Amino acid sequence: MPRRNELEYKALTVISNNGNDGVLQSELWRELDATSREGSRIALKLETKGLILREKELYEGRWTYRLYPKRKPASLNSIIDSPCLMCPNDARCGAWGPISPHECRMLTAWILGIDQPEMEEPGED
Repeated sequence: MPRRNELEYKALTVISNNGNDGVLQSELWRELDATSREGSRIALKLETKGLILREKELYEGRWTYRLYPKRKPASLNSIIDSPCLMCPNDARCGAWGPISPHECRMLTAWILGIDQPEMEEPGED
Protein backbone atom coordinates (compact mmCIF):
# COMPACT_ATOMS: atom_id res chain seq x y z
CA MET A 1 0.00 0.00 0.00
CA PRO A 2 1.39 3.45 -0.93
CA ARG A 3 2.47 5.79 1.82
CA ARG A 4 0.28 8.78 2.63
CA ASN A 5 2.79 11.29 1.21
CA GLU A 6 2.80 9.37 -2.07
CA LEU A 7 -1.00 9.48 -2.19
CA GLU A 8 -0.96 13.21 -1.47
CA TYR A 9 1.51 13.76 -4.28
CA LYS A 10 -0.58 11.65 -6.69
CA ALA A 11 -3.75 13.49 -5.61
CA LEU A 12 -2.14 16.88 -6.16
CA THR A 13 -0.96 15.75 -9.60
CA VAL A 14 -4.46 14.59 -10.58
CA ILE A 15 -6.02 17.83 -9.30
CA SER A 16 -3.42 19.99 -11.07
CA ASN A 17 -3.83 18.12 -14.34
CA ASN A 18 -7.56 18.95 -14.34
CA GLY A 19 -6.73 22.66 -14.11
CA ASN A 20 -9.62 25.13 -14.19
CA ASP A 21 -12.24 22.37 -14.42
CA GLY A 22 -11.22 20.87 -11.10
CA VAL A 23 -11.97 17.30 -10.14
CA LEU A 24 -14.77 15.89 -8.01
CA GLN A 25 -13.52 14.46 -4.75
CA SER A 26 -15.24 11.15 -5.54
CA GLU A 27 -13.45 10.96 -8.90
CA LEU A 28 -10.17 11.57 -7.11
CA TRP A 29 -10.77 8.60 -4.78
CA ARG A 30 -11.37 6.33 -7.75
CA GLU A 31 -8.32 7.63 -9.57
CA LEU A 32 -6.14 6.97 -6.52
CA ASP A 33 -7.78 3.62 -5.79
CA ALA A 34 -8.45 4.88 -2.27
CA THR A 35 -11.43 4.70 0.07
CA SER A 36 -13.71 7.70 0.46
CA ARG A 37 -12.30 8.18 3.95
CA GLU A 38 -8.70 8.25 2.67
CA GLY A 39 -9.71 10.55 -0.17
CA SER A 40 -11.42 12.99 2.20
CA ARG A 41 -8.43 13.07 4.52
CA ILE A 42 -6.02 13.67 1.66
CA ALA A 43 -8.19 16.48 0.25
CA LEU A 44 -8.47 18.11 3.68
CA LYS A 45 -4.72 17.84 4.23
CA LEU A 46 -3.96 19.40 0.85
CA GLU A 47 -6.42 22.20 1.57
CA THR A 48 -4.86 22.81 5.00
CA LYS A 49 -1.43 23.03 3.38
CA GLY A 50 -2.83 25.68 1.03
CA LEU A 51 -2.27 23.60 -2.11
CA ILE A 52 -5.88 23.18 -3.24
CA LEU A 53 -9.27 24.84 -2.96
CA ARG A 54 -12.35 22.76 -2.08
CA GLU A 55 -15.75 24.04 -3.19
CA LYS A 56 -18.98 22.33 -2.16
CA GLU A 57 -21.05 21.22 -5.14
CA LEU A 58 -24.33 19.41 -5.73
CA TYR A 59 -23.54 16.70 -8.27
CA GLU A 60 -26.21 14.25 -9.46
CA GLY A 61 -28.32 14.94 -6.37
CA ARG A 62 -25.47 14.45 -3.87
CA TRP A 63 -23.26 16.94 -2.11
CA THR A 64 -19.58 16.58 -2.82
CA TYR A 65 -16.55 18.80 -3.26
CA ARG A 66 -14.83 19.94 -6.41
CA LEU A 67 -11.10 20.30 -5.93
CA TYR A 68 -9.06 22.97 -7.72
CA PRO A 69 -5.32 23.56 -7.65
CA LYS A 70 -4.26 26.87 -6.12
CA ARG A 71 -1.24 26.98 -8.42
CA LYS A 72 -1.53 26.17 -12.07
CA PRO A 73 1.24 24.22 -13.79
CA ALA A 74 3.55 26.36 -15.90
CA SER A 75 3.01 26.22 -19.62
CA LEU A 76 5.43 27.00 -22.43
CA ASN A 77 2.56 28.73 -24.21
CA SER A 78 2.84 31.57 -21.71
CA ILE A 79 6.31 32.53 -22.98
CA ILE A 80 6.26 31.28 -26.57
CA ASP A 81 6.19 34.83 -27.99
CA SER A 82 8.81 36.24 -25.63
CA PRO A 83 11.39 38.34 -27.47
CA CYS A 84 14.07 36.77 -25.27
CA LEU A 85 13.74 33.42 -27.04
CA MET A 86 15.17 34.79 -30.30
CA CYS A 87 17.20 37.72 -28.97
CA PRO A 88 20.66 38.02 -30.52
CA ASN A 89 21.96 39.47 -27.23
CA ASP A 90 20.86 36.49 -25.14
CA ALA A 91 24.41 35.47 -24.22
CA ARG A 92 25.25 38.96 -22.87
CA CYS A 93 21.91 39.59 -21.16
CA GLY A 94 21.54 39.21 -17.41
CA ALA A 95 20.50 41.08 -14.30
CA TRP A 96 24.01 42.47 -13.84
CA GLY A 97 25.28 42.05 -17.40
CA PRO A 98 26.04 44.71 -20.01
CA ILE A 99 22.51 44.19 -21.34
CA SER A 100 19.78 43.81 -18.74
CA PRO A 101 16.17 42.61 -18.86
CA HIS A 102 15.43 45.52 -16.52
CA GLU A 103 16.28 47.96 -19.32
CA CYS A 104 15.05 46.00 -22.36
CA ARG A 105 12.35 47.87 -24.27
CA MET A 106 11.35 44.80 -26.30
CA LEU A 107 10.78 42.73 -23.16
CA THR A 108 8.89 45.55 -21.46
CA ALA A 109 6.64 46.00 -24.50
CA TRP A 110 5.96 42.24 -24.62
CA ILE A 111 5.10 42.07 -20.91
CA LEU A 112 2.75 45.04 -21.21
CA GLY A 113 1.20 43.57 -24.36
CA ILE A 114 2.14 46.53 -26.51
CA ASP A 115 2.33 45.84 -30.24
CA GLN A 116 5.10 48.03 -31.52
CA PRO A 117 6.85 48.19 -34.87
CA GLU A 118 10.37 46.81 -35.07
CA MET A 119 12.30 48.18 -32.16
CA GLU A 120 16.04 48.65 -32.13
CA GLU A 121 18.13 45.91 -30.63
CA PRO A 122 18.73 46.10 -26.86
CA GLY A 123 21.94 47.90 -26.00
CA GLU A 124 21.90 50.16 -29.09
CA ASP A 125 20.99 53.33 -27.20
